[in-house]
Amino acid sequence: MQLQYEIVDNTLIVKFDGELDHHVAEDIRTELDDTIDRRGIRNLIFDLSGMRFMDSSGIGVIIGRYKHITKLGGKVSVIHVTDQIDKIFNLAGMYRIVGKYSNKNEALNRI
Repeated sequence: MQLQYEIVDNTLIVKFDGELDHHVAEDIRTELDDTIDRRGIRNLIFDLSGMRFMDSSGIGVIIGRYKHITKLGGKVSVIHVTDQIDKIFNLAGMYRIVGKYSNKNEALNRI
């Protein structure tokens, strides 16, 4: 799993490339929380265009960052959701807690 970061004002945009599963979930959690805390991030956008697979551990990563960000008064969004990941998010009820947008600009305008 590769992560690419972009920061726009106080929003962290994280692009996933690969599989978010139990093998990498803990490392991703730690890396994201460290970046959020170190950089004073208030909002988080996950770019899922390169995500090929996500299991329940991946859902846990998203929910955990949602809890972290909402305690800071921010919002979590997802963009470029693939059909496969969209099905997982729908089944898990994730869209009740995270916004889904087509692209980065749309998500940034909704924060």
